[in-house]
Amino acid sequence: MSEQKMPMIGIPRAMLYYRYGPLWERFFQVLGVSTLLSPPSSRGILEAGARLAPDESCLSLKMLMGHVETLIGRCNCIFIPRYSNYGYTELFCTRYEGIYDQARNIFRSSGQRFITCNIDAQNGFPEAKAFEQFGVELGFTAKESRRAWREASRALEQRKKAEDRSQKELAGKPGIKVLAAGHSYILSDPYLGKPILDNLDAAGVVTLRADALEPETARKACARFSPTCRWIVSEEIVGGVLLWKEKADGIILVSAFPCGPDSMTNELLIRRIRGVPILTLVLDAQSGMAGIETRIESFLDIIRFQKGAMV
Repeated sequence: MSEQKMPMIGIPRAMLYYRYGPLWERFFQVLGVSTLLSPPSSRGILEAGARLAPDESCLSLKMLMGHVETLIGRCNCIFIPRYSNYGYTELFCTRYEGIYDQARNIFRSSGQRFITCNIDAQNGFPEAKAFEQFGVELGFTAKESRRAWREASRALEQRKKAEDRSQKELAGKPGIKVLAAGHSYILSDPYLGKPILDNLDAAGVVTLRADALEPETARKACARFSPTCRWIVSEEIVGGVLLWKEKADGIILVSAFPCGPDSMTNELLIRRIRGVPILTLVLDAQSGMAGIETRIESFLDIIRFQKGAMV
């Protein structure tokens, strides 16, 4: 593709960006395609997304639509990949499949172009082949696209290994340890989950994360616990909780209302895990940090009392 024809591709900094962002960005970088990230999440972006998305959408989808709006008119096209599955037993929530079509429909009168990459191993498009086809659709050769995907995959693998190493270092530190469990796009979002993690840090707590594990390791742990868990991301969160719960003095389950998979897996964890205090935080469009801070403070008091650190 000639430099004159290269598009500026917008990437919403929401939902699966926090899981696959290094892969997407490196893929475009290797191909020489410029990208534009939406700004960090804010109250304004969430409120805009809540107005745009269907009422029954989960909080994360509302945030995504707000991020998409910030990119309208600022780039040639907006990249919203469609993740369906990595195979018959590695499925994604159906919302991941529909967000590309939803975004195109919501912003149909804007004139904005949208592009997607369809990862659907069940129907012959595993990730490698899907990105190869996507690169060809952008105007690159199959060879160029395969090379870009291989380098992008290595970048994602390196990021996950670095997170895993960092987690193990944290687990060896002294002090009260709390395991935060939730989707990466909740825990890492500057407006949604980051304030919760910052609150724990301010309280002097060592915060572990259930999503900071190599995915295959986490899924194997989940399979031993619940072989019928249906969604690949939920499997990894559950597996992360199981593998780190012995190191934690307490567990905080952070969810976005009304997440269907979380409503099942959180209940499963609460019913099956014994001996560790568990706090459930469900975030919605009206959530404020004041009430959450109070609940976290009380939760930490319970942990301190159990450890004999309170009189």
